[in-house]
Amino acid sequence: MISSVNNARVKALVELQSKSRARKKEGCFVAEGFKMYAEAPLERIREVYVDENAKLPEYVENKINECRQAKIEVETLSHEAFLKAADTESPQGILTVVNRLEYSLEDIIGGCVLILEDIQDPGNLGTMLRTGEGAGISGVLMSRGCVDIYNPKTIRSTMGSLYRVPFVVAEDLHEEIEHLKTNGYSVYAAHLKGTLDYSELTYPKQCGFMIGNEGNGLTDDTAALADKYIKIPMSGQLESLNAAISAALLMYEARRNN
Repeated sequence: MISSVNNARVKALVELQSKSRARKKEGCFVAEGFKMYAEAPLERIREVYVDENAKLPEYVENKINECRQAKIEVETLSHEAFLKAADTESPQGILTVVNRLEYSLEDIIGGCVLILEDIQDPGNLGTMLRTGEGAGISGVLMSRGCVDIYNPKTIRSTMGSLYRVPFVVAEDLHEEIEHLKTNGYSVYAAHLKGTLDYSELTYPKQCGFMIGNEGNGLTDDTAALADKYIKIPMSGQLESLNAAISAALLMYEARRNN
C-alpha cells in the first residue's frame, strides 16, 4: 500500500489530473469513479488505484479481478493519499490510468459529425460526447482551441462515452472540414445569421454541424465553410442556447431524419 501523499506515484497522478501537458507527455489520463473504471477497455488500462476505505460494488471487484489476470497493476492508496490524487471532493474510491485514445478523420466519417470550434467549458464538451453517443453520431471533430478532452471534468461528463465516440483534434480545422466535404458531407453552421429553421431541413446521413465558442460563436472564416447557416428559433429575449443544448437538438434532428 502507498501511504504517503508525497509518494512519487501519487504526485504523478496529481500531475495527470491537473496538467494537460503531463497527459500529453505520458500518453495517458486518469478516469475517476466506478463507472469510468468499469467501462474502460481492458487493453487500455495501465494502472488502477484503490482507496483503502473504498466499498467497491461487485461489478468493480469483478473488473479488478480481470485486471489482475491481465497483469495490470492494482495498487492500494491510503485514504489520505487517495484524496490527494483524486480530482473530486468526494471520490468514489477508484482511479484508473488509461492510455489515450487515438483516431484519424477516416474513423469518424460515415454518419453525422459534430464539428466544434474553441469550446471552452469541460462540462459542455463532455455532455456533447455523451449526447452524441445517444444520437448515434459517427464522431466529433474539434479545433485545437477546444478544452482538453482528457480534462477530468470532461471525462466525468462523458459518463463513459469517451471510450466509444471517436474524436479528432484537428491541427487545421478548416482543412479537415474541407476533407469532410470532399467525402460527400453537407456542413451546417449554427449561426445567429442563420435564416433556415433547423427543424425544417432534411439532413443527409453524412452531415456535419458546426458549433462555436460559448461566448463568441463560430469565427467568420470557419462559418464561411458551411453549406448553409441554420438557426434554432428563440422566444423571449434570448439570442442563443447553451452550446451543448444546441448540439443536442441538431444531432437528434439528424437522427430523426435518418
